[in-house]
Amino acid sequence: MSASTDQLAYVLINPYTIFKSRTGGVIARLFTRTALELVAARMFAPSRELVEKYAEISVSEEDPQDRKIQEQIRQYILDNYSPDPKTGQRRRVMMLVFRGEDAVKKVRKAVGHIQPEKGMSGETIRDTYGDYVVGPDGQVKYFEPAVLAAPTPEEAEIKLKLWAKYSSTDGGFLANVLTYAADVRPERTLVLLKPDNFRFPSGRPGNIIDMLSRAGLYIISIKVHRMSVAEAEEFYGPVRLVLREKLRDISGQRSRIALEKEFGFAVPPDAEQKLGEIMGLLFAEQQFDLIVQFMTGRKPNCSEPAKHQPGQEKILAVVYEGPDAVSKIRSILGPTDPRKAAPGTVRRELGQDIMVNAAHASDSAENAAREMEIIKIRQDSLKPLVEEFYNCKL
Repeated sequence: MSASTDQLAYVLINPYTIFKSRTGGVIARLFTRTALELVAARMFAPSRELVEKYAEISVSEEDPQDRKIQEQIRQYILDNYSPDPKTGQRRRVMMLVFRGEDAVKKVRKAVGHIQPEKGMSGETIRDTYGDYVVGPDGQVKYFEPAVLAAPTPEEAEIKLKLWAKYSSTDGGFLANVLTYAADVRPERTLVLLKPDNFRFPSGRPGNIIDMLSRAGLYIISIKVHRMSVAEAEEFYGPVRLVLREKLRDISGQRSRIALEKEFGFAVPPDAEQKLGEIMGLLFAEQQFDLIVQFMTGRKPNCSEPAKHQPGQEKILAVVYEGPDAVSKIRSILGPTDPRKAAPGTVRRELGQDIMVNAAHASDSAENAAREMEIIKIRQDSLKPLVEEFYNCKL
């Protein structure tokens, strides 16, 4: 790939699109229509200052979109991205950044233009999720563009630099953006979309997010992450203990059967128990290493420095907030074993086996907090990406 065509392209998923739980559908469309690599994702609660600066550069002579539509988009940004004028509550916006050959053109094609005379055919994201309603008098009655994206690589650079500059102040982990009734006690849970969802471009990541939207929860953080071996070993540390206990009896029984077949004499129960303690530990470690390798793409017995390097596999970390978040997400996700999951659950629909089962979800609010710290969910990965790609300091 030549440097001239290797581009970053962004998509901003509008507050109303997020509010209506259309986020998963938009993501699925972007993955399947562009075949680009998702390299960053970040939630924003834009300040008035960021909104005004973004609106100011939203109208462009280079944009093939009709100038009148551009002006309406500029006003839309001011009206819908700014904090609520009555309450001051900030609105949630999701930024996705893709990288690849002619990324801007591919993203813009998937997003589509607003063409009132064409009608909504469903071909593009805006066809499906946007609205442009004009009354008999020719005046626009309702306007919702669904998502926003830059028309040219030059404008993508300008706008990405702007959002990256505000990434630490206006984006990240939106801890105090949502409000709840006095009697509601929201909790947070972490979902990891596992590497099997990113082996090739598909609608799987978006489909999972779409299915999880049935929980009626709110996304307050999202991050593309490459888990290191050290992180995976810490993250799945509790699983290692469970495996040791669970596989002890199985290993003892299998070892007894194998030895009796090999030597032709019965193995007494106390010997089987000892075999279970020895072989169970070895079996558990082997299974644990497979989990770590699956999540990171690296063998756990690598050198100490390598253990702390970002892994070769990609995951997407999403934090949901709301009442009973943990139990609601786990119910939609389904049991660890996809064969035991109910129809309509994520793992029944998209899982293969106990390890390759589409997604992970925290089993308690306490574990969610622990897991978020391990993968550094609050870390800003957008700004460093933009600075490195464009060789600049923001």
